[in-house]
Amino acid sequence: MNLAMKRFLPHLGALALFIILALAYFNPVLQGKVIQQSDIVQYIGMAKQQKDHIKSFDEEPYWTDSAFGGMPTYQLGANYPYNYVKQIDRLIRFLPRPADYLFLYFIGLYILLLALKIDYKLAILGALAFGFSTYMIIILGVGHNAKAHAIAYMPWVLAGIMLVFREKYFWGSLLLFAGMALEINANHFQMTYYLLALTLILGVAYLIDFYKKNKLKSFFSRVGIMIVPVLLAIGANTTNLLATKEYTDFSTRGPSILTLNPDGSEKENSGLDYDYITEYSYGILESFNLFIPRFMGGASAEKLSTDSATYNSLLQMGATPAQAKEFVKRAPTYWGDQTYIGAPAYIGASVIFLFVFALYLVKGRLKWWLLGGSILALLLSWGDNLAPITKFFVNNVPLYNKFRAVSSIQVLLELCVPVLGIIGLSVLFKPKDRRTEMLEALKKSTFITGGIALGFLLLKGLFFDFSGAQDRIFIEQFGPDFVRSLKEDRKRIFTEDSLRSLILVLAVAGTIWLFLKQKLQKNTSILILGIIIVFDLVAVDRRYVNNDAFVAKRFMEQPFQPNAANQQVLQDETHYRVLDLANSPFNSSIASYFHHSIGGYHAAKPQRMQDLFEYHISKGNQEVLNMLNTKYILMNNQGEDLAQLNPDANGNAWFIKKVVVTQDADAVISMLDTLNTKNTAVIHKEFAAQLKQKSFQPSVQDTIYLKSYKANELIYEYKTNKDQLAVFSEIYYPHGWNAYLDGELIPHFRVNYTLRAAELPAGEHELIFKFEPQVIKKGSTYTLISGVFVLLLLLGGIYFKWMKKKGTSID
Repeated sequence: MNLAMKRFLPHLGALALFIILALAYFNPVLQGKVIQQSDIVQYIGMAKQQKDHIKSFDEEPYWTDSAFGGMPTYQLGANYPYNYVKQIDRLIRFLPRPADYLFLYFIGLYILLLALKIDYKLAILGALAFGFSTYMIIILGVGHNAKAHAIAYMPWVLAGIMLVFREKYFWGSLLLFAGMALEINANHFQMTYYLLALTLILGVAYLIDFYKKNKLKSFFSRVGIMIVPVLLAIGANTTNLLATKEYTDFSTRGPSILTLNPDGSEKENSGLDYDYITEYSYGILESFNLFIPRFMGGASAEKLSTDSATYNSLLQMGATPAQAKEFVKRAPTYWGDQTYIGAPAYIGASVIFLFVFALYLVKGRLKWWLLGGSILALLLSWGDNLAPITKFFVNNVPLYNKFRAVSSIQVLLELCVPVLGIIGLSVLFKPKDRRTEMLEALKKSTFITGGIALGFLLLKGLFFDFSGAQDRIFIEQFGPDFVRSLKEDRKRIFTEDSLRSLILVLAVAGTIWLFLKQKLQKNTSILILGIIIVFDLVAVDRRYVNNDAFVAKRFMEQPFQPNAANQQVLQDETHYRVLDLANSPFNSSIASYFHHSIGGYHAAKPQRMQDLFEYHISKGNQEVLNMLNTKYILMNNQGEDLAQLNPDANGNAWFIKKVVVTQDADAVISMLDTLNTKNTAVIHKEFAAQLKQKSFQPSVQDTIYLKSYKANELIYEYKTNKDQLAVFSEIYYPHGWNAYLDGELIPHFRVNYTLRAAELPAGEHELIFKFEPQVIKKGSTYTLISGVFVLLLLLGGIYFKWMKKKGTSID
């Protein structure tokens, strides 16, 4: 027991160190502050109605009416029954956010390196290099929590695979199950997709290695063993996966409904548009900012000092010192091609040096796996700047066209580079006598990395003119002298960071040289390298995410305050929708926080509402706004917040006179150009068979009104002398909404491209729409079954190992 405890103590020490460093970096959380994350602010607006419903009715609604006219909450943090994986995740993430994610980064790579049989001291070093990588920190700063969450569990999955390949079947399978289950539960399928790509490269590397050793049977048997924990991990997340798949087909990530764009051009038939996918394509030359942080000016807006040429230029132009100082807090130093960059994806000059050094020392499958993953990630991150490869993947690789922001795949670089660098150090510190080879590798690595930094430092004037894509606008606004000053500052920070990277390279190379010359001991060398790496990364990280990003908790709990227009609209207690023109209507959740909105903020918007926006709402089609019951239009006129009443809104439900049947979706959406939505409805031919008649005779005595409203239940009462067709200003979603007439289930169908309609018999009746998604019931059953299997297999595995340890036969 004492020996086992002694072996475990270093890992407890590593955990304690990770906790301390995570809290130290995000130290304002110790004062009860929270980080102000822009994406989380938007999420709070989107999820407000959902959370209010849970508080009021103690149930998950699984539907929100506050955004895009209505959508499922599956991608808004919905809680599912028997989701034990989420409970485990919450136990692991016990630190205050976002320190919890930084801790996850650390512990994940630490586990992976231990699975690779790396000494725990070097594993700590690798964990810090991974966790403090600038991209990992910046996504926490802006609120890409799901992305960070999924990235943090990537190493767990890889570690499980490694252990199984090492014939550690019990612990490998357990870790693979846990990692995969937590990875899927993180709910960022783009990151999981990239993990799959890296896993496939790993599989190919192992396959080639086993083939060379004539052990293919052993390879496939181990792959077969891995299938079980992966299937159980999928089973543990069945509800989320099924619900996501169901909604994806309904969203902008699913197949295109229309064949033509609003301008008449042919529309992509599946996935996202190529230009949308490649909007954030990393520049080929810009990739040097992985090594030199502000290689192209850093972020889109960088802070300059009062000694800068830009500051002095503003003073000469007549700006006051206060005005000039305020401007240089967010100076446009970036001169790359991307439309926006929050921070460079800096991996660290020190870490990249170790990566290059490892390329000379590490042999075999691990080297080729990590190098192959790095190259693939780098090439695909260039997006449209390497169009032939990107178009091949978009058109031919399954699911690749479902994800945007191709530069995000650089997360694989952030993982592969430090892992290979640490493996290289483990080779360096092994007692084998390869000193001559290592000195040669050190010389070459220093020449390559130091030469790149020195070359840019000395020859920058020959290579670059430091001109940015937006400089023409700045010339028009401020004049050519201002832009010359801006270029001078760009050149200066380029010089500073090139020199910085050169010094860091020499510092790491010098430490290794001293070790090889036996001037430094192993532990001292590791400590010095750790200090260099942490200094290298944290100093850059703090430029972009620091204590200034934190605010009092109340500001994030209530991120939006109602303005005069909001307050005016909130006095109306009827059920209606708003169009928020004061903000970007389909890229803001402010209106969703206060009202039921036809806009919102989400990466996967309902496809039909997006189509309505592009074809009609953005062009001011009043009839489309009317049929969506858009009673108020929010706007800002010369600084004054206004809420304009729309007296022609159709209301919650109405009876129509006739129905027009069309042959395809293009015809349906086209007819909305001229359709009088109060009298006529247009439907696709697929619903024609549900119509008993195509014309109706509503009278002024016929009434229908919304008696009771909940996000997941709407109760209508109506009275009519004849059979009628009622149209409802609610989004038609075919998977879960049911209509009950006096308690009996009746059919309803889609009209006007996106609304609900139902034929109703004459008389006085009650009609109830309930959201009863079967996908939740079905998925929860599978999740429960998976949990039972996991428990049984875990108990069986523990019993087997216990009996084996006792030396007792279990035959």
